[in-house]
Amino acid sequence: MNTPVTSSDASASDLLLREEQDAVLTITLNAPETRNSLSEAMLESMQQALDDAAGRQDIRAVVIAARGPVFCAGHDLKEITARRGDEDRGREYFAFLLSKCADVMQTIVTNPKPVIAQVHAMATAAGCQLVASCDLAVAGESAKFCTPGTNLGLFCSTPMVALSRNVARKHAMEMLLTGDPIDPATAQATGLINRVVPDGKLAAETHALAARIASKSGYSVKIGKEAFYRQLELGLSDAYDYASVVMADNMMARDAEEGIDAFITKRSPEWDNE
Repeated sequence: MNTPVTSSDASASDLLLREEQDAVLTITLNAPETRNSLSEAMLESMQQALDDAAGRQDIRAVVIAARGPVFCAGHDLKEITARRGDEDRGREYFAFLLSKCADVMQTIVTNPKPVIAQVHAMATAAGCQLVASCDLAVAGESAKFCTPGTNLGLFCSTPMVALSRNVARKHAMEMLLTGDPIDPATAQATGLINRVVPDGKLAAETHALAARIASKSGYSVKIGKEAFYRQLELGLSDAYDYASVVMADNMMARDAEEGIDAFITKRSPEWDNE
């Protein structure tokens, strides 16, 4: 196992901690005093970290974790309230902030590296959106998930986009309409997360999953993730046509040739990631 490497990126300030191990980059939200809210600064830091990971050949998977008693409380309501004094009562800023948040969520989906949420506590509103946007999610037994906008007179419309694409429709609507939190077992049953593990094993189990994915051909994972999301938006026939082209191209790749030969000759493959 590689020795963990922790870096302090000045551009990301102290809002994010980064650790690299086994070709896995763990990005830890580090603003417990604001419940790891997705402030403008936090969103900028996350965007930078995700963009950086996307361009690095030595990183094969990304984990998003958090410090403190809350995984992520969504948008910073104090930051939002402070803009009520703007001439337009904050409308332009709200649109800007929501667009920035949407960019981060879409960057997770379009990132060539699989992104895994490691949820140890409450993920609420845009924090729940963050979990739903990740490719995979592992939760500790103490985790909770909710979209409580209706309790504030504010329907969680942007979290709804990610939630409705990952959770069964009626379960998503119940979360959005009631604002009630759900436990990890319910989140797993409805499709929001992949697995529930004991709190004390959360980091180890999540890293093990990420490292297992990182050990695969980076090339096949990259094109496979992209194809997964693209075919979801197509009709059945078009999806098969598209996926057939992708798979035929994949078969021509060096890693596919190596992987098949390794399987036939009963040896471990040596990936070129191309």
